[in-house]
Amino acid sequence: MIGAAVVALAGIAAVGYVTLNAPTSPERRAGNRTRGNGQAVPVLVAAAKRADVPVYLDAVGSIRALNMVTVRAQVDGKIQRITFKEGQDVQKGDVLVELDPAIYKAQLDQAVAKRAQDQSQLDQAKLDLDRYMKLAESNNVARQQLDNQRLLVAQRLAMVQQDDAAIASAKTYLEYCTIRAPINGRTGIRQVDEGNLVRAADATGMVVITQVRPISVIFSLPQQQLAQITKAMAEAPPTVDVVGPDGKTAVATGALQVLDNQVDQVTGTVKLKAEFPNADLKLWPGQFVNVRMLVDTLKQVVVVPTSAVQRGPNGTFVFVLREGNTVGVRAVTVSQQDELQAVVATGVQENERVVTSGFARLADGSAVTVTAPEAPTERRAGEERRRGPRGDRTGPTPGQTPGQRPDGARRERRPQGE
Repeated sequence: MIGAAVVALAGIAAVGYVTLNAPTSPERRAGNRTRGNGQAVPVLVAAAKRADVPVYLDAVGSIRALNMVTVRAQVDGKIQRITFKEGQDVQKGDVLVELDPAIYKAQLDQAVAKRAQDQSQLDQAKLDLDRYMKLAESNNVARQQLDNQRLLVAQRLAMVQQDDAAIASAKTYLEYCTIRAPINGRTGIRQVDEGNLVRAADATGMVVITQVRPISVIFSLPQQQLAQITKAMAEAPPTVDVVGPDGKTAVATGALQVLDNQVDQVTGTVKLKAEFPNADLKLWPGQFVNVRMLVDTLKQVVVVPTSAVQRGPNGTFVFVLREGNTVGVRAVTVSQQDELQAVVATGVQENERVVTSGFARLADGSAVTVTAPEAPTERRAGEERRRGPRGDRTGPTPGQTPGQRPDGARRERRPQGE
């Protein structure tokens, strides 16, 4: 046991000696030299430039059909024929459904017959009135009888007019048996089939038609941005973009149509409605989308990459490259920024170069080395030159046959399986 303990202690001592005396890695030695000896820090820089910068207001909106109609029957009846297909584009006035018109056609015929009967009675009353008027000229008829006949003619005339109204009503009900598209749009999923009995009181309807060309997007913005919105609307309808999943690409472009006339007191926001042509049907009713609205354009302002702007206890600042490859800290005022660029109101002038990387090892007056990333095309070309046309690490030299070593000797081929 004593011998085993001695061996174990000797092993522990050996491991500790190796660990304490092991050389540090090249990266650690380079880092120590950089921090301790003040060597130049490699950085990337970009020049400040002037540009026109658009000012956008971002929001989340929902797509709504410009018009949406639930097609219902206006009379009771059995579906005789359905003439549309689900998902079909229809025009206003196209026939969608035909109901059995037998009962309504019979009611129309009955109203027409009743009018003919009353019309004949009116004609007879008029003839009698003419006779009484001729007899009244020779005082061969009582005045009261003549007046009664005139009232009878007026009564018969009113009955004929009532029949005309009944005929118009019967024709309307008969027309309701042919159900037509009330708007231009696209049909949805059919709710009924041929042979079913439908009623005017049914709430579900037969199909929903939505107008998707054009289409609208409704979104909300904070009330604090009302001044910018109203100023932009006074000049021209602001442009509104529906942004794709990447947050940059505009999927569709439209224009603002309506600014709601009141602010929602619960959320402190105001609703807006924009209209899009949607010719390619990229927008669909019910979708949630990211929206950005152009309210202004800043003309010829100084911009720098957003990565160059840093924040500290005293506010925002940048590292500006000075002569002699040193950097200085410069306080700046940023009026607007996005993922790519920041608008600098004060602190940086045009063409001044600012640092965009390597901030962890920088301080005011630090020495730097400006580096540039290798272009991908040049890197691939270099690899091709090193690998050669066949993918070898070093390709054959001009005049060298495949399989020949650079010294002119043939490469030895071994039998397969050796």
